[in-house]
Order: sequence, then C-alpha cells, then structure tokens
Amino acid sequence: MKKIICLCCVFLSFVLVQSSFGVQTIKLGVVTKPGSAQNIVAAKFKELVEQRSDGAFKVTVYHSKSIGNETEILQQIQMNTVQMGVITAGPFDTFDPIVRVVNYPFLFKDAAQADMVLDGPLGKEILNDLESVGFKGLCFSENGFRNLTNNRHAVKTAADIKGLKIRVMASALHKAIWQALGANPTPMPWPIYTELEQGVIDGQENPLWVMEVYKFYEIQKYMTLTRHVYSPISMWPPWSGGKA
Repeated sequence: MKKIICLCCVFLSFVLVQSSFGVQTIKLGVVTKPGSAQNIVAAKFKELVEQRSDGAFKVTVYHSKSIGNETEILQQIQMNTVQMGVITAGPFDTFDPIVRVVNYPFLFKDAAQADMVLDGPLGKEILNDLESVGFKGLCFSENGFRNLTNNRHAVKTAADIKGLKIRVMASALHKAIWQALGANPTPMPWPIYTELEQGVIDGQENPLWVMEVYKFYEIQKYMTLTRHVYSPISMWPPWSGGKA
C-alpha cells in the first residue's frame, strides 16, 4: 500500500496543473482481469487520484486486454491515446534493453531484497531511462517470482525442461533463458488458458497468484517452484519532457 500511495503522489505532482481545464480523463490499460495484482494496483490508483484531485481527474481502467496486449498498450502510451498502463517488466526490453537487468534469472533471493533494489537508486535509474523511449516510470510494484507449470511430465532437473513448448512474454531475454535450457519458448500475448487447454503449448511460467486467479490448476498437471525470475510490474504514463 505504501508503494501505491507514493506512486499516486508522484503522478499528481505533474498532472494536477491541468485541472483548470475541467475534468481530465486518464485511460489506464491492464491486460489481466479483476482480482489480479495489476488490477488491484490500478483500482487503488484510481481511488486515490480521484479522491485527492477532488474530482479534477477521472481514471478509467481498461482491464482484461480490452485495449490490447501489453506491447500494444505501451505503443498506445507512446502515442498518448492511452495515458497509463500497469505493465509487467518483461515486454519493456523490446523498447529499452536496460529493463532486461531486472529479469535476469536468480537475481534476487527474496521479495525483500527485490524491494530494496527496485525502490532504491538502481530502480530509479531504470525507471528514468525509459524517458528516452517515451515513458515516465512511476514505481515498481509486487508481482512475484515466476514458476513453471506444464502438462507433459514433472520437472525435477534442468534436463527435464528440454523440448517443452513454454509460453513466454514478448521478451528477448525470457526467450533466451528458455532456449538455453533446451525448451521451445513461444512468445504469446495474454491470456493463454485456451492455448494450454488445447495443447497448443505444453506449459507456462508465472507468479503463483496468476496460476490461482486464472485456474491453471484445472489444465496443468505439473508445477515446479523454480522461482527463476522475479517479475515486477510498473505504472507508466507517457513522457513528454515533464508533462503527461
């Protein structure tokens, strides 16, 4: 909650100057459905912005991929047809390679260490660097460590991953990680329940809450607590030299 409140205060500091022109609408894109970590952040952000701006700003949350996948939302933010997004860090590496450093495997030992780094100077440097490609990073928020599920066999060693067709985010780094392990990484936009159910892909990798909210336990037989990548989410408005 502390992170979300700080995030809103930073955002308001450079957008409240527009309030004299009447109610301003902020379109905020999220690919996941209500109840997900991204939507919890978006809903709280909406509540605080509308409350603290005394109605000068209205936040409309577009969830469940209703305005596109994460890459498409980022492109719309660059064009300012969408003003904000709550986005997983992975897809950013196609816009700015610096974000890949957050997704290196086994980088953090636990969430506390990840928070310390991402809320500190290094995290701020990453957020600020995105200004060069049209974004203003506000802060990182909790998403969790990614784990593997599949429908073919139990994965107990790295060798067991060989040949598995694994859905990955649109991230060059994530694809390279699974290729190095002998898997067949397949970039695919969210959601992926139907593809898993029909066997188009063998498995996927996500934080545990994702598997619970999207009921992957109904269609995936095996889960391995790999915790191979810590996966933060971030909020981003477009960057235009200090004004969003």
